[in-house]
Amino acid sequence: WERKKLGDVAEKVIQKNNNNAFKNVLTNSAEYGIISQRDFFERNIANKNNISTYYIVQNDDFVYNPRISNLAPYGPINRNKTGYTGIISPLYYVFRVLNINTAFIEWYFKTTCWHKFMYQHGDSGARSDRFSIKDNELKKLPIKLPADDMEQEKIAKTLTSLDNTLQLH
Repeated sequence: WERKKLGDVAEKVIQKNNNNAFKNVLTNSAEYGIISQRDFFERNIANKNNISTYYIVQNDDFVYNPRISNLAPYGPINRNKTGYTGIISPLYYVFRVLNINTAFIEWYFKTTCWHKFMYQHGDSGARSDRFSIKDNELKKLPIKLPADDMEQEKIAKTLTSLDNTLQLH
């Protein structure tokens, strides 16, 4: 296994919806993951005239939501598994992983392994429902992962299989 930083294995997505090409607004829920904002809130809460500053989120991109909840004490980090490209508020941090297994890193963010770093390098600030961490700090987030891609894939498949079995019972 090796220890890397998030910035070594991912790049921040900065592509904005400048020409309003995308209309499907996404949200990142601690409970449901990345889903359509309309489905989550039962309506669109984004102002359709002000979505040009929203980030474009492709399938398999990851999104960090700084909103604190019981399920996500430092905010959830989830993978876009909707199967389509959408857009998300600029309040969120969007990143794309490079040269690592997306399912493995998705499982990593379902653990609490990264929480201590967030606690040490972030701030809950004036708003008690939000967690604040600067982009440059988030890029330093340590991630332990197998150096071998096949091992990452095997671990991810095993965890997914176990999770599917648990869902059945």
